[in-house]
Amino acid sequence: MIEIKVPELGESIQEVQILKWLVGEGEYVGRDEDLVEVETEKAAQIIPAPEGGIIQSISAEEGAFAKVGDVIGSLEKSDKPAKVGAAASSSPVAESASAGGEETIVMPAAQRLLSENNLTADQVPATGPGGRLLKEDVQNFLDKGQAASPPPKSRAKADPAPAPSAPAPQPAGDRSEEIKPMSMIRRTIASRLVDAQQTAALLTTFNEVNMEPVMSLRKKYKDQFLEKHGVKLGFMSFFAKAVVEALGRYPAINAEIRGNDIVYRNYRDIGIAIGGGKGLVVPVLRNCEKLSFAEIELAIGAFGAKAKDNRLTPDELEGGTFTISNGGVYGSLLSTPIVNPPQSGILGLHSIQERPIAVDGQVVIKPMMYVALTYDHRIVDGREAVMFLRTIKEVMEEPARLFLEV
Repeated sequence: MIEIKVPELGESIQEVQILKWLVGEGEYVGRDEDLVEVETEKAAQIIPAPEGGIIQSISAEEGAFAKVGDVIGSLEKSDKPAKVGAAASSSPVAESASAGGEETIVMPAAQRLLSENNLTADQVPATGPGGRLLKEDVQNFLDKGQAASPPPKSRAKADPAPAPSAPAPQPAGDRSEEIKPMSMIRRTIASRLVDAQQTAALLTTFNEVNMEPVMSLRKKYKDQFLEKHGVKLGFMSFFAKAVVEALGRYPAINAEIRGNDIVYRNYRDIGIAIGGGKGLVVPVLRNCEKLSFAEIELAIGAFGAKAKDNRLTPDELEGGTFTISNGGVYGSLLSTPIVNPPQSGILGLHSIQERPIAVDGQVVIKPMMYVALTYDHRIVDGREAVMFLRTIKEVMEEPARLFLEV
């Protein structure tokens, strides 16, 4: 019997939450195939099977928490998935005779559920490989209301039933509640946001950007860009390039406080907040100052695909010297993003909306976007923050300053 344990998932990760078992008891799983999805404080990850074999037991149910090294299940090693119907003599499963005289192999979790509900294995149809009775079989049987009814009480010594009392008035409408444990990622986000609010002197400054020049440039070169690089040209690569330029001019926004020291970084690792399968995640573009437009777009696309499948690794999420968060994709018009410690700044992007603005003494309609910079005032002066956003605005409104590979 092989124990399924929570493996090491990162240097600082000590605990995980079980999100979903991808293989049930009695089912075969191959070596290194996806076995169970867990969530750490950083991201959701897939734990592969340590060996090929049949899952014998699952001891950590979905939603439960487990520490690194904890046993969450077991499997019986097998190289012959086509013959999983033959039960090994050492397998911790129960056997019972079915109505047809054949042996029904009852998995441990199924046996517990049978005992709890006064059922026997021959009452429940088995659907598992090789005629195995799974926990899901028993649960489905119970959900259909087919569980045996408790025996009626003897009437010989039955006490007379008390007269029914008038029911207390109940409030109209649904007043039910549902309690769920906070996910690992949500717990980490909550802790860091509170920490940022309590330890940093956060301040937000705003500006607005005329997006027409970038939109025109994208429209003009989008087909050539896609044909050459195999990826669409998006807004995020423009903003990432603009941020790299602005951080070069105002390095304090790319720095962090360590004790009584300020650490200035000569590289720009830009975190890009994207929606993942289990919520918002922030993978990092390492040395973004050295990446081309195509490399940025390809990396963001790859991060998005991995986030959707919950396959981002801790290494891809750790670190980062500055963050870009695009609330505009969800319709946000204006917001004050919160810095991700120990970073000193975060740029918030918002929806593009046509608004009247004054150009050369004339009122014209332009596609405008509000941008917001939240920064740690302990290390960044107000002037630097304002000039940082002015740099973003200048670069975005005159993108010819940037070298675009097409």
